[in-house]
Amino acid sequence: MSDHPTHAVAAEVPRLEDKTIQPIPADERHGKARDLFTIWFGSNIMIMTIVTGGLATTVFGLSFVPAIVGIIIGNLVGGIFMALHSAQGPQLGVAQMIQTRGQFGSYGALLIVVIVVVMYVGFFAANLVFGGEALAAVNPGISVDAGIIVIGVVSVVATIFGYRLIHAYARILSIAAGLALVLAFVWILAVQGLPASFLDQGNFNWVGFMGTISVSALWQLAYAPYVSDYSRYMPQGTGSAPAFWASYSGCVLGTLFPMILGALVGTFALTLINDGSNVEIVGSLGALLKPWTMAVIGIFCLGVAASNAMNLYCGVLCTLTIGQTFRPNWLPRAKTRSVAAIIIFTFALMIALFARDNFIFFYQNFLFFLMYVLVPWTAINLVDYYLLRHGDYRVEDFFQRDGGVYGRFNWVAIGAYVAGALIQIPFSATAVYTGPLAAAMDGVDLSWIVGLVVVAPLYYFAARMFRKTPDAAPFRPPTPAADLIDAPRA
Repeated sequence: MSDHPTHAVAAEVPRLEDKTIQPIPADERHGKARDLFTIWFGSNIMIMTIVTGGLATTVFGLSFVPAIVGIIIGNLVGGIFMALHSAQGPQLGVAQMIQTRGQFGSYGALLIVVIVVVMYVGFFAANLVFGGEALAAVNPGISVDAGIIVIGVVSVVATIFGYRLIHAYARILSIAAGLALVLAFVWILAVQGLPASFLDQGNFNWVGFMGTISVSALWQLAYAPYVSDYSRYMPQGTGSAPAFWASYSGCVLGTLFPMILGALVGTFALTLINDGSNVEIVGSLGALLKPWTMAVIGIFCLGVAASNAMNLYCGVLCTLTIGQTFRPNWLPRAKTRSVAAIIIFTFALMIALFARDNFIFFYQNFLFFLMYVLVPWTAINLVDYYLLRHGDYRVEDFFQRDGGVYGRFNWVAIGAYVAGALIQIPFSATAVYTGPLAAAMDGVDLSWIVGLVVVAPLYYFAARMFRKTPDAAPFRPPTPAADLIDAPRA
């Protein structure tokens, strides 16, 4: 199927996407694996990635060298899980959270889907705040609140048009934002030059180092619940290996260098002020880039809008998945997606406007919360897909009222998920709570590593022992949803 002429197939796909959570039929499959590189590379070069990298040197107190080592390790490790999920999309042709019904059951999957919706809203709100602050920093005529609204409106428009526009937007950003990133590094390193005491700023500490690794890995893991949403239109013959490497290289490279830039800016700013003051990464970056501030940060703000369009798009798919669980004959279309996008945008906008003054504290703890709830899910999903079922699922059963062969609840998966969340608590270390084992290690947080190491074998052996695993039917490319279910459309 991968040998089909891409342009001929793509011509049959409407520019305003009319699919939501339905399986993508063969005659609407299009694209190549390289499209997965650009969507993850271009969309990650943005303000929030830079701010996240800056946590290593400003919040975690690391000196520059350990900071970039932690950033590299976290992204290289976390990207593996992200890319393994992305490779599932071309094979199954459905959104990631629909596929989760194959592991947790039709109703059991709701536990994960609701958590993921919270994640999308949180990331959307964070992007709005950081993007609004960046727009205000480069253009004093724009207030932070106005910048938040501008970023949000652009994101909503892209979400309404859907899959193809988001992919096209990311392709353009891969070039524009990539060049802006190179310019930022060259200007700061070659023109500004590093202060003599640059490498002496900060120190090495295990809490900060592990925190940096965790935050960097979590950045990649947070994509796991929706990477298949951006590969599900690709021909089934795209192949798992090309999809994996395109997604992995795009997301790791697109994240790694902006995070290193953030750590660089944070260290640079701390070296200059040298008085313990809090560093505002966006403002410091703008000060360092003059006279390129408006051009570079303006392009990074376009990246914010692209990333937010992806968050909103996937948040809408998850919200519709919740509704379709209780009304299996309902297959929403473009109009419903548009209405849902506006509702979710409004909710996230309210969070951004009311919480923006202390947002970095909220954001840091939000990231750790995501780590605790996403790690067990990603372990279960990957073990089930690659080790137990080897990619063979009855896609049509995902849409059955009773869950088909997967049932309403898979208690083995649900039990493993709950166990995975609980096992992390003693190892967790946040501003809200520090577990006894983390306290014994002076605040070093190993929770996500423990979660992965425990949940993956636990689910594998429990599923083989207790769960009835029906032989999956030979895979057939998904047929149009109208043929699967006699469904009203919205």
